[in-house]
Amino acid sequence: MIILKSPKEIEEMKTANQIVADCHREVAKLIEPGITTLEINDFVARHITKLGGKQFTKGYNGFPAETCASVNDVVAHGFPSQTPLKEGDIAKIDIVVEYDGWFGDSAWCYAVGEISDTARELMDVTKECLYLGIEKAVPGNRLGDVTSAIQAHAESHGFSVVRDLLAHGVGRSLHEEPSFEHIGHAGKGIRLREGMVLTIEPMINEGTYRITIDDDEWTARTVDGKLSAQYEHTIAITADGPLILTAQ
Repeated sequence: MIILKSPKEIEEMKTANQIVADCHREVAKLIEPGITTLEINDFVARHITKLGGKQFTKGYNGFPAETCASVNDVVAHGFPSQTPLKEGDIAKIDIVVEYDGWFGDSAWCYAVGEISDTARELMDVTKECLYLGIEKAVPGNRLGDVTSAIQAHAESHGFSVVRDLLAHGVGRSLHEEPSFEHIGHAGKGIRLREGMVLTIEPMINEGTYRITIDDDEWTARTVDGKLSAQYEHTIAITADGPLILTAQ
């Protein structure tokens, strides 16, 4: 069941989502060769608390940390580690915050120092996919209008869209309906309605869209070892158009 939020409830959701956004603004200042994703994770944990939020990720189905930290070929759900980031890496940091019973969720991809032209193009195209999808998230459109825009843009640049990890509704639970892939056909899928709140979070791969899961049962990585990028916002669908709750 899709739970529609009232304008008042969407307003109440802003705090959790803006704590996530503030964390990303601070993480952007920290990313450089030599820092570890565990150091980034520990900073985010402290910053969430400082801003009055609650972390959610650590302990969720056994996940060991406050953030997901996914480097290079890791698509999502990577564990923060003591391995220093190095020049040329790309790092995806996924942050979830709970505040007053509402959730916010956003992942962002960061370049570590100077990166390759391929990595830069992948990051740029992935971010473009995010905002092209958001543009289509208006009342009356269908979910396929959002996902097909993402798929068409990624594939036009020779990249692929991950199928096995899903976007989702957000509210008083982190994962609500609808759950959906970032591929599809325009004019198909559920009708978008005012009051829906969901993530748009394309994961775009340099090579094949296929992924594999490590023995830790969390870490998802590309089967060919090539790069993956992701950008994610939580958005509300309103009469005035899509409202990006995690806008930085």
